[in-house]
Amino acid sequence: MNQFLVFIKKEFYHIFRDKLTLWILLGLPVLMLSLFGFAITTEVKNTRMAIYDPSRDAATSTIIQKLSANDYFIFERFLDSTQEIETVFKTGEVGLVIVFSENFYENMLHTGDASVQLITDGTDPNTAVTLTNYATNIIKAYQQELASLNNVPYQIAPEVKLLYNPQMKGAYNFVPGVMGMILMLICAMMTSISIAREKEKGTMEVLLVSPMKPLTIILAKAVPYLALSLVNLTTILLFSVFVLKVPITGSLTVLISLSVVFIFVCLALGLLISTMVNSQLVALLISGMALMAPIILLSGMIFPVENMPIFLRIPAEVIPARWYIVANKKVMIKGLGFESIIKELLILGSMAVFLIAVSLKKFKNRLE
Repeated sequence: MNQFLVFIKKEFYHIFRDKLTLWILLGLPVLMLSLFGFAITTEVKNTRMAIYDPSRDAATSTIIQKLSANDYFIFERFLDSTQEIETVFKTGEVGLVIVFSENFYENMLHTGDASVQLITDGTDPNTAVTLTNYATNIIKAYQQELASLNNVPYQIAPEVKLLYNPQMKGAYNFVPGVMGMILMLICAMMTSISIAREKEKGTMEVLLVSPMKPLTIILAKAVPYLALSLVNLTTILLFSVFVLKVPITGSLTVLISLSVVFIFVCLALGLLISTMVNSQLVALLISGMALMAPIILLSGMIFPVENMPIFLRIPAEVIPARWYIVANKKVMIKGLGFESIIKELLILGSMAVFLIAVSLKKFKNRLE
């Protein structure tokens, strides 16, 4: 029995000395619970809305106040004309536009009917339906309140319009997201084992004694995988267009250019992982398992980042797939041009430079 207790004590010593194991045992459950508890939600909150209101009467003002007085919507601004509607969606300023008819309150008093149009971005059908349902319910509640006070059967008829995806096809939403996930995971996994393989097999010594500089070695490792990734990109696009029937509305050249920048970021991330580990298995575990959950939960692929609490939105900003998915939807689904994705390209380009710089810093010229 004494020996048994000694072995138990020894095992506890091993666990407490190994900080990584201790973190996994005690910290990982809290981390995963936080990710899944706060990121996975069907609620849509903090959606920015714009209003086109030619009437500016008591009824429209009350409806706007009721829409703004909850966690679902944030009033952004009034629009001066209907021509601005598509512009604010293209720039990503708002997620919902509400258009009131002219003489809204007067029509409701005299005829009992008034119309309002709810316009939203249909590239994410689930979010679009949720937003319009929220707005419709708030407007109906106001209608019932007004009818009960005046004993008049007022009718406010909301008309829903989904831009870019009027048929509400789910593929329009998940294809750009899945493209980001597949490219990031495959590219990172492919390159993460490259330098780790050299270390594991003992061939890294040959590279280190060669006249090649570390930057040349790192870039030489990335080029073959870049070519393979372009083949993967071609396969994904062909499958999306001809099998899933998701059209490339925008420029194919812009989409490919965007994808190449993103692929290079993912390859650089894989190379960074590769320089930090000595085993192919560890490299695969980090690039595969460790990246999977953040990509699925925090990239906006399934759950809108805007709905998440601030402590999850901040780390979401540094996930490359998040920016690629946003830009991909703009080009592939909305048909926007190069000027609309400049911000995303600059962010992805900066990430690529940063990852290469850190990889060079971590690259060891001598084997331990």
